[in-house]
Amino acid sequence: MKKIALPVAALLALPAVAQAHVGAGDTHGFTHGFGHPLFGLDHELAMIAVGLWAAQAGGRALWAVPATFVTVMALGGALGMAHVPVPFIEPGIAASVLIFGLLIAFAVRLPLAASIPLVGLFAIFHGHAHGAEMPEDASGAAYAIGFMLATATLHAAGIGLGIFIQRATAAPVIRFAGAAIAIAGIYIAAS
Repeated sequence: MKKIALPVAALLALPAVAQAHVGAGDTHGFTHGFGHPLFGLDHELAMIAVGLWAAQAGGRALWAVPATFVTVMALGGALGMAHVPVPFIEPGIAASVLIFGLLIAFAVRLPLAASIPLVGLFAIFHGHAHGAEMPEDASGAAYAIGFMLATATLHAAGIGLGIFIQRATAAPVIRFAGAAIAIAGIYIAAS
């Protein structure tokens, strides 16, 4: 427990990186599109949580849930790039971290027909945040490919971690990870 508590405490002490889309600075092209999801704790936790939850559910969810997130996130990114307003972006992103964490913590296994729209809803918020940060003179395609690839990489890390945890440790460890993510979601919402 001490081995996990210290990293969680360290993550919670990083309010400066909690919001990747506030004051992101130069966000140009593929490299910056790729970096956007990686330098915001809110995005990192949500993307990894999607992978953990997919691994926990198994079966078709293992690929369908992350694929849905990336696809719908691209649509949200297009809305952000086009300056189409979407309400509740920040609360939606914070809620995604909290809800994905709770789904993992309580080992909730929804039918795929419910998991996909839930993941898609939150993906719109994340995508819009990414797309809205793209500067006018950047290549929309390169920037989008960057944030989509980074998101897929974080999902894959979550899936790999989830599969490893389930095979190598006691079952409650993945649920503890979900609880830690949910706590971080509360912290992000309060920031």
